[in-house]
Amino acid sequence: MEISKHLAVRFTGEAFREVEEDVCVEEVFSLYLNDKFIASLIISPGHVKEFGAGYVICEGIASNVRDVRVSNGNIYVYADALNEFNPELRSSGCIGARSTEIRKVSPGITVEASDIPLFVRALESDAWRKTGGVHCSALFLNKKLIFSVSDIGRHSTVDKVVGYAILNNVDLSKCVLACTGRQPKGMIFKVANAGIPVIVSRAAPTDKGILAEKDAGITLVCFAMENKFNIYSHAERIRTGGL
Repeated sequence: MEISKHLAVRFTGEAFREVEEDVCVEEVFSLYLNDKFIASLIISPGHVKEFGAGYVICEGIASNVRDVRVSNGNIYVYADALNEFNPELRSSGCIGARSTEIRKVSPGITVEASDIPLFVRALESDAWRKTGGVHCSALFLNKKLIFSVSDIGRHSTVDKVVGYAILNNVDLSKCVLACTGRQPKGMIFKVANAGIPVIVSRAAPTDKGILAEKDAGITLVCFAMENKFNIYSHAERIRTGGL
């Protein structure tokens, strides 16, 4: 992702000194579905096509993405439209589609508890180490890292990894999504619309997020670390010791 340099005055102990800091770059993009304006969205520049493809899928407003074009701050997605876009403001301040019914995911896969640290380690991005200002999501298929991305928005990282999968014909029903962000209801709706059966997050869930996971049939793992984690829904997918 794109990073810029900015001067800052740092205070350490009893002294001030001028330093040059790495800072995240953000840009506004206008997204269109079949040439109809959907929303203006703030994201990190980079993997913008993937973002466009993933956004319309994760928001449940389209399927079968055929083409994505990016030009002059505009994202043009061409796909089969499913639902009218009724915007809502999410907990992070981003814009998503209002929905009352959550999609059910397929029974999908099982995951070994011993593989959770593998998913967590993929979230240590260079952009986060440099700036401290980004979220990260990573997509795994059969324990293999398929794609990872950083962005200023936790929702946008999910859109981008899902978009990568859509544009590269990856079967999302067999994937594990690892992410750094907390898991509220709006995030769960995104993952359910993508058809991903397992989420592993370093952060916390919300009460509505847990209820949505249970309804969708998604396994939710939160507070994931090297040697411990909590499972909040559909624990039957997480196995240990061959059981």
